Order: sequence, then structure tokens, then C-alpha cells
Amino acid sequence: MKQTEMLAMILAGGRGSRLHDLTNKVAKPAVAYGGKYRIVDFPLSNCANSGIDVVGVLTQYESVLLNSYVAKGGLWGLDTKDSGVFVLTPREKADSGLEVFRGTADAITQNIDFIDSYDPEYLLILSGDHIYKMNYDKMLDTHKEKGALATIAVMPVPIEEAPRFGIMITDDEDNIIDFEEKPAHPRSNLASMGIYIFDWKRLRELLVADKDDEASEHDFGKNIIPTMRESGDKMVAFKFEGYWKDVGTIDSLWEANMDLLDENCELNLDDPTWKIYTEDASGLLALPAYIGPNADVERAYITQGSHINGKVKNSVIFTGATVGKDAQIIDSVLMPGVNVGEGAVVTRTLIADNIKIAAGAVVGSADSKEILLQAQDV
Repeated sequence: MKQTEMLAMILAGGRGSRLHDLTNKVAKPAVAYGGKYRIVDFPLSNCANSGIDVVGVLTQYESVLLNSYVAKGGLWGLDTKDSGVFVLTPREKADSGLEVFRGTADAITQNIDFIDSYDPEYLLILSGDHIYKMNYDKMLDTHKEKGALATIAVMPVPIEEAPRFGIMITDDEDNIIDFEEKPAHPRSNLASMGIYIFDWKRLRELLVADKDDEASEHDFGKNIIPTMRESGDKMVAFKFEGYWKDVGTIDSLWEANMDLLDENCELNLDDPTWKIYTEDASGLLALPAYIGPNADVERAYITQGSHINGKVKNSVIFTGATVGKDAQIIDSVLMPGVNVGEGAVVTRTLIADNIKIAAGAVVGSADSKEILLQAQDV
């Protein structure tokens, strides 16, 4: 098998429990976003656009739909002779039965043989549940120029939000001189984005040593990166400028969809130079949206295959969703296949896939501080 300069591994095994009913049967990276996409489309499209030909996707929790989806490498142009998207699941061991990934680092450790088969010089590690566009080739250039053994993508966050993240402390040349995992009193606001480039030989050594360490949590943030810091390995920060969203809650998923209504949104899904590729769901993406004679649409994101016969204001309507006559959709997100009956009113609500809202029903409230997740028929 040919030598690959940089191979990508996408960690896509998270439960996403804070998304509640949306992830009861679907892994978080497979959750719908932006009218017609799935969250995992973003790291996969970034890889394709960055010229990365080989991508491993590590799945675990509720992975049936996600596995079948990412296996279609042609969606992202990763299905040629020398490219591919590979679904990688926890291994069954003869001496211990079915294994799981014990942590983010262990997920990579269990697939050392896969990585070795491509003999990469560098390994790119990504999260499967973040929404953003990034040219990983530019990050690799920084890694090479700085002579780093690890490069970590960071971006500034409000200091009051810093305790939610791994925080990097850097010098004037962007060298990482210290690292704090979710600190109560952060010394910096440079948050790790969970995007890493490692020299593979060095990382492999660390993973092998970590594998049998009973005190380790087998995690990059808690174990591998601190070990590199203590060993004096050169680590640098790659400062990212642009849109990035970790959609870990219903409110953040709603906000990420609402961001698309801003005509100056940095994500810019219309950019022909950096396309986000996705599946054509049952041919619906080839169909136009239907805006009926009774429709009243104001500041809305209307996706192909949807039917609008009522009022839609400040909302995102996904593929195949239907809004009945005289219905009102305000400050809300209707995911794929949602059907809202005549005269129903939906406000500040995220409605899960294929849910039916009966005629005349009232869902959500303009006064609610939190976004309502409607995951059952009403």
C-alpha cells in the first residue's frame, strides 16, 4: 500500500447524551444540520477539500446509521483507487471478549495496524461532531515550519466559557508551554478545538506506552498531551480564525442552525471553493422547495424538497418538511420529514426528524429561555 503523508482519523463514537432524544438511536455525528447535511459531513468534506485521501472514522455508540452513511466514500470524492473512507469499530479480543474504546487515545491505539498499513508521516485527529470549515493543509504547513511534534488547533473563547475546554497557554511564538484540562480558573482563553496533527512515529510511541498504564484514562487531553508537555516535546498552537461550533446541546444545535440565517455567516455554505458534500436523501435534494400561495416567508432557510403553505419566520426548514396552511413556524428548526398541520403554531422549538404536529397544536413559547426539543408526535 502506498505511503501517505498525512492520514486522518475522525473520532465519531460519542454518545451525545446532552442532545437527549435526538441521539437515542443515532450517533451524534449523524444528527441532521443546516437543512440537508449531517454533522459528520463537515470534517469529511474538510478532508476531501484539503487533499487528504485516506480517512478512518472511528464509531461506537448507535453506529448503524453512521457506519452505513460514512461508508459511502463517493459522497466526498473519497472512493478512488488510492483513497477511501474506512469505518473502524472497537475490536473483539480473543482473551477479553468485545472491547470498547476506553478513551480518545485508546481509539487510535486499537487501530495502530490500520494506520501503519499506510505508513503516514503525520496523523490528523479530528472530532466527528463539530461544525466548521478548515484547510488542514495550512495547519500541516505550520506543523512543518515550526518543527513540532504536535500541533493543536485553538481559538479564543470568552474567558467565562474557558472552563468548558482544554486550555492552551502559549508564548509569543505560539509554542504551547502549558495545558489545562477544563480549568476552574483558566490562565488563557485559547481553547483546544480537538483538532491535532502529530508526527506519527512519536505518537505511536506514546500510545504503546499508554496502552497498558492502568492509571491512564487513555485520553488525549488528560494523558497524551500532558505527557508530551512533561517530556519537553515541541507543541505549537495553530490559531484558527473562522466559524466553529461544538453542538453539544439542543440550544447550541438550534443556535448553529439559526446562524445560517445571517447573510454574513462565516460558515458560508454557498462557497463554491469549499463545498460541503452530503447525501441526496431519497432524491429529495433534487426537488425544488414548494412555496405555496398561502405562504408567508421572512428570513428563513428553506431546503429542497420542503413544502411551505403557512408562515415561516426566522426559522430553518429541512429536507422534506411540510408546513400546513395557516401554520406558523417562528424562531424554530424543523428537521427532515417534519409535518406541521394546518393552523399549528411552533415557537422556539427544534422538532426532531419525521415528527408530526397535529392541526391547531401549539408547541413552544416565545417566552422560554431554553429551546424546546419536540421528539414525539403531538
